[in-house]
Amino acid sequence: MCDTMVALGNSTQDGSVLFAKNSDRQPNEPLILIRVPRQQHPKGAKVKCTYIEVDQAEETYEALLLKPSWMWGAEMGCNEFGLTIGNEAVFTREKYSAQPRLLGMDLLRLVLERCNSSEAALELLIDLLARYGQGGNCGYDKSFTYHNSFLIADRQSAWVLETAGSLWAAERVKDVRAISNRLSIGQEFDHSHPELVRHAVKKGWCQSEADFHFARCYSDPLVTKLSCSADRLQTTQSVLEQEKGRIDSRTMKKILRSHHPAVQGRQFTRHSLKSVCMHGGFIYGDHTTGSFIASLNDQNTYLITGSSTPCLALFKPYWLIEGENFSFSEDNALAAVAFWQRRERLHRLVLENKVPDLGAYLSERDHLEAELEQLSSLPTSADPSEARRRPELAEGVMFDPSRLREIMDYALSEEEKLLEKTLSTAVNRPGKIRGSWYFRRYWRGQNAALAKPPRV
Repeated sequence: MCDTMVALGNSTQDGSVLFAKNSDRQPNEPLILIRVPRQQHPKGAKVKCTYIEVDQAEETYEALLLKPSWMWGAEMGCNEFGLTIGNEAVFTREKYSAQPRLLGMDLLRLVLERCNSSEAALELLIDLLARYGQGGNCGYDKSFTYHNSFLIADRQSAWVLETAGSLWAAERVKDVRAISNRLSIGQEFDHSHPELVRHAVKKGWCQSEADFHFARCYSDPLVTKLSCSADRLQTTQSVLEQEKGRIDSRTMKKILRSHHPAVQGRQFTRHSLKSVCMHGGFIYGDHTTGSFIASLNDQNTYLITGSSTPCLALFKPYWLIEGENFSFSEDNALAAVAFWQRRERLHRLVLENKVPDLGAYLSERDHLEAELEQLSSLPTSADPSEARRRPELAEGVMFDPSRLREIMDYALSEEEKLLEKTLSTAVNRPGKIRGSWYFRRYWRGQNAALAKPPRV
């Protein structure tokens, strides 16, 4: 389960394209930060994805991947051109393939490594889908298959691509758009598979082209309803519509951290499939394991938690520059897992009610985020202390890479201090998980399993 959204420059406060996503997966599945360099490959080379090999491109681009630790592909990410993509599980009437094929996450990574614009990404996704198909188990500790939708953005434009097996429809984003775990394209779309409508008529899902509605014809109504994606999509899309023209990174953070009204204030004692900030705790459903925001302009600034549970996590600034210490290389995946698990410890202690003053932690986190936001908007030559004295300093000024590294290092250092302070006060504090019998049982099992070696 996931939620992804975009606001084009005509809808944001500063004219940047803003993209945001929560990745919702199994609670113990690390979502790690992997940076892959630009590379040259021999003609005729192959690349091994999660399950199958495909033809390799002669050149692949530098990319930042937020990926499940055991997969080749990624849930979301960006590349050196600012191309940014997120994918969603969708549930359709078309058969799911149990045969090894490309996962939606593999498709996403292949496109980030090969494309420099949203238009090129859309074309390649369609081509890869036709050549290799989608399928295979996507689950970490259980079998789970589904089809995929994608939200693709660059500095000028964005596209939604929704699939049902080998069939698909694509819609150009005009201002703001959100997607979730459901088909959302209806009667109006810009491109489609040539057999999309005829196939639906043949199956009896509609009477004619005039009656065709992609989501209504192709959705699996039961599983789509059980995903509670209607509630989450209504939340994300409505906020974007309401804030159109004023949307900034704070808007996106607020959405990613939001809980359904029935759960707000009790999110650590019950599951919440209806919440954008998803909390696990039931026989089906997932937990938000990572969050990502992209501000696409001349400088491309990213905000990344590197951890689960955005209502607890710190959004840290990231720039795709040399020498940064935030992301990890692909051959250092164990260190990337350790980074995620270090932050996951805080979430588990909160669940066990072992954090004596959660309000104090959240207050310090918010203060640090505000400080990082001010530092990130200062011109290169400005003294960091100016952020507190002169918040009116112009935003959008290009930074020297060394200054950007300093800001990222400062964010990681201050986060570690806050984590250490909070974790140390909780070590010997007695406590227990609250909530229903099933909720307590679910998280006791997850906590015990977290001690086992992760899949990498």
